[in-house]
Amino acid sequence: MQYDDLTRYINTLPLLNSKGEDTYWHTVIYNQFEVEEIERACCEIYALLKTDGDFTVLEHLTIDRIDFCEFGNTHPFRVRIINRINDNYDHFYVKKTDASRIYGLELEDMLSPNKVNYLVDESTIIEEHIPGIPGDDFITKSLDVTRFEKIRIAKEFVKFNERCFARLLGDMRSYNFVVDITPDIEGNQYRLRAIDFDQQSYEGSRSFYLPQFFKENNPIITMGMDLLSHESMYQYQLEEQSLIARRVKNDRDKLRELLKAMIKDEISSPEKIDQLKEELNKHHKTTVFTDCKSMGELVMKNLLLLIQKEFKQSIY
Repeated sequence: MQYDDLTRYINTLPLLNSKGEDTYWHTVIYNQFEVEEIERACCEIYALLKTDGDFTVLEHLTIDRIDFCEFGNTHPFRVRIINRINDNYDHFYVKKTDASRIYGLELEDMLSPNKVNYLVDESTIIEEHIPGIPGDDFITKSLDVTRFEKIRIAKEFVKFNERCFARLLGDMRSYNFVVDITPDIEGNQYRLRAIDFDQQSYEGSRSFYLPQFFKENNPIITMGMDLLSHESMYQYQLEEQSLIARRVKNDRDKLRELLKAMIKDEISSPEKIDQLKEELNKHHKTTVFTDCKSMGELVMKNLLLLIQKEFKQSIY
């Protein structure tokens, strides 16, 4: 099954949340003669994604619904799949693939604390569901917590900001990341996780790769400015930079092969590459980006500066 197969729906119904509000998703309806084929294909894809192709699990799986999102530029399908034994459900996403998204997923797997699972076949990409509270919902409903937990949220945002800028992942406004909350001995631990990777190393503006500059994230940014000292922010930046540098060294061979492919690929326009290399030179007070001719080279140089401890990043 390919992405285009799912576009053959004949009708849609708006999907509302528990408060009756629009979610920007629509449940799609197919011709009856196509339903069985689509459901079987979706179950097989889930088995490939989760059990490495062990199709013995298929007898317990069924498709509850398939949703389509018109919001944004990716237009993904979201498949909700249910285990008939215990009614537990899971999701996966079917999207059109492109180079930026592939590089974004690979860099996320190598350079962040998060592992991601996905499949690619021709022009179709299957992504597993990344659990967490959508960032915009979290900002609206979940910031009324103790001062201690607010500090933890602000700290995690600083670290998230570093991860995005180091590998040039763009457009991390609140609706493009989720917040994973883990109960701890004292309060909760928070982790911000990117869920949209189609703006990996594409735009020319430096600020596009810094979540701190998106107005959608302002409530968390303001909270950080109120609760974190300049010294604390700098410490958290150094901590995350050290972790990224360690991951680069641990995955050196795999990262080298990825960057080789990325350097040869045309994933953005020459104008945007020229703009970004000038802005990165100015930001880092260096000239190492001057001769870069691709977005892959810009990512590589940015990571080299980080390893050499010459990665300078302004704070709020």
